[in-house]
This record gives sequence, C-alpha cells and structure tokens, in this order.
Amino acid sequence: MAVYGYSVPRYLLKMSSTTLPTASLLDELAWRGLLNQYTEGLPEWLERGAVTAYCGFDPSAPSLHVGNLVPVMGLVHLQRAGHRPIVLVGGGTGMIGDPSGKTAERQLNSPDVVAENTRAIRSQLERFLDFSGTQGRPGAIMRDNAEWLLTIGAVEFMRDVGKHFTVNYMLQKESVKSRMEAGISYTEFSYMLLQAYDYLELHRREGATLQLGGSDQWGNITAGVELIRRTEGHESHALTLPLVTTAAGTKFGKTEAGAVWLDPARSSPYRMYQFWINTDDRDVGRYLRFFTLLGREEIESLECEVAEHPERRAAQQALADDVTARVHGAGAARAAAEVSALLFGKGEARSLSPEALEALAAEVPFVELPAPEGETIDVLELFVAAKLAQSKGAARRLLEQGGLNVNGRRLGASDRAVAREELLPDGHLLLRKGARDYALVRVVG
Repeated sequence: MAVYGYSVPRYLLKMSSTTLPTASLLDELAWRGLLNQYTEGLPEWLERGAVTAYCGFDPSAPSLHVGNLVPVMGLVHLQRAGHRPIVLVGGGTGMIGDPSGKTAERQLNSPDVVAENTRAIRSQLERFLDFSGTQGRPGAIMRDNAEWLLTIGAVEFMRDVGKHFTVNYMLQKESVKSRMEAGISYTEFSYMLLQAYDYLELHRREGATLQLGGSDQWGNITAGVELIRRTEGHESHALTLPLVTTAAGTKFGKTEAGAVWLDPARSSPYRMYQFWINTDDRDVGRYLRFFTLLGREEIESLECEVAEHPERRAAQQALADDVTARVHGAGAARAAAEVSALLFGKGEARSLSPEALEALAAEVPFVELPAPEGETIDVLELFVAAKLAQSKGAARRLLEQGGLNVNGRRLGASDRAVAREELLPDGHLLLRKGARDYALVRVVG
C-alpha cells in the first residue's frame, strides 16, 4: 500500500480499536464513545502540552443543525482539556461543497450567501466555545478559509499543492470512489486538495497540529497531514469522531418536519426539546455521552433509571434540558419544558410562565381578540375565533358533548362564558378541543 507513491508513514496508520489512549483528552473522548480513529503518536503529542486543533464547518446553510453537534462537542472537550480550538468556516470551500457522503453535485452558493451563513454559524458556536479565553483556557479562534482560498491563483495552487498528490491516490478516497459511477465534477474531485491546503495554512498561521472531523473525513484529513510533512517537514495529526446513528435505523437529526436546526427561527426551542425528549431508550445513554458534559456516574445512573423505570423518561428529560439550554439558553429550555409538559398532559395552564406562554404561541394556533365590554367572554365566540370550531353551532355541540376546555378546566353544557379573572398572565386563555387540539388566545385591552 502506498501514499503518493511512498510507503505509508507510521503516523498515518489507523489505530486499532482495542488500543486505549493515554492522554486526558483521548480518555474523555474514549469513554464517551466519541473516539473513532487517530494517527499514531497522537497520545504522546498531546502529553507534550497544549496543542492547537481545528475542525471545519460548511456554511452551506444559515445554521448548523443537531447533526453538527458531534464535531462541535469534540472541540468543546478539546478546549476543556486545555487545548486551543480553531473553528474553520469554509467560506471558500463552501462555494464548492464537500462531496463526502453525497450522491449528487451540490448547488453552489454565492459569496454573499456564504458570508452571511458564516456570521450566523459564529454566533451559534459562541454558546459552546469560549472565544474570549477568560475561563483559564486558551480562547477559541474562528477563521474563514476564504482568506487564503479566494486569493491564491490556480497555477500557484497546482504548482505548490497539486504536485504532492497523485490521481491514483485521490481515486482511492471513499468520497471519490462512491461517486465514480454516478459521476463527479473536477470541482468536487479537487475538494480534498483544498482541505489539505486549509490544514497547511492553519499550521503556518496558527500553529495547528491536529485536525478533527467526522469518520468520513479521514482521507481528507490525513492528506493534510501528509502535505504538512512534505512541505514543512513537521509532525501533525488527525482525529476522527463517529457518525451518529439511531438504534431504529433512521437518520440522526431528521424528523418528519425535516432537520432540527440550532437557529431558533428555523427550529424553535420547543422543537429542539421535543427532538431530544423523544430519544429512543436504546439511544439515550449514547446521546448523553455525545451531546452533554454530564459525568460518567450521573449518566450511568440515568441509564439505570431508564432500565428500571422507562416510563419516567428521566434520561430523556436530562438530555433535552441540557442540550436545549446550551443551544438556546436556560430560560428557553425551561419554557420549552413547560410547554412540553402542558401539551402532553403533565402541566397546568395556570402555572405557565410568561416565557412559556410566548413559546406556546409559536407552537399552537394563536389569535388576539379585543376585550369584551362586559366582565365575561363568550365561549362559543372564543372557539370559533381560534378556528377550533367552524361555527357557533359546531362549538355549541362540542360544548354539550363535554369536548371543550379552557385553561385546563373542562366546560359543562351550561358554561357559556369565561370570566375575566380566568385570564392567564398578559390576558391569555388556553383553549383545547378534545384531547390534543390546542389554541392560545390573547385578550387585548
């Protein structure tokens, strides 16, 4: 086996799955199940002192999604172990797109779109990483590979980078092999060289000696390791994290409504909370290790709780609380938990906080109505206005059947009015038809 016509360097060999790392960062990743493979010599390299490591993120969308959280948490653990993380946003490569894991050519984005997406991703990552360096650890850095990729000339790139890679070597990479039958453009074929060059530039500019990525990135990352050795004569390393799967065989991060995004405008905190609260019992232990900073004893205790009392969903609640709070803040997580408890029959309408009422308005039909002149509000008009009944006649029939509910109180056939004192904070009323059809009304004035 050869790389670029040479024998494979020992530090490019994949580590055996039975080999246990000795450095604290690798120990942490290993017990959490986040360690896939790494280059030989990395444990010793980490033991020498703090290193600078980077992971790249594709700005093809204006938000990261939960599927990106494994590499994000890899950087979190790296920083907690005293190393300096670099977030590389692919402002340059994002205009092309990584072919890894793709079956068709990606749509190319304009420079303006890529720049806008890059700014949004930075703000999301600030909830995970300390960019200030004020917590006693090296501050994280964000870099955009547009800085060097959009300024280098084609001839210069081919002369200084392309000469170190043979076509035969590139054809062996899984990201290329998987696309050969369907076809792959030269643009995507060359992506590997661009990622290798990113590693070289960050090595030169920031002293980066470690690159993290998903398991599908092993070939691209080790190409950068070899490029640094060839051009600079320096040692550098690769570390990959596992791709997340579900026990049910479905794609992680996908729901019936689509991807779960970190941007609250694309996926609300409530939707984020629900994604985690609905985790399969078979997956929740792994996900607690992957996506939270909870300790081993606490996670193992929650796993025992799942085994003994699965109906309590204690582990899922801990997972949902932790990740939603990290992504959206503690207040949004509490509001999402309140809304979740209410909509699934475990909460009281009158106990809802103002923040929960605001969150609820985004999840169920919401309407504002002018305050009536008297001290009561007509029930039939309420349910018609909220579109839970097509007409007053239909609302009356539901009322007589005991199918209407206001603020958790089931209405009787003679309950034709709601008193003003029943209003929730800021004039809200929570309506329910049957078991699951909700609406929120705000009485204004």
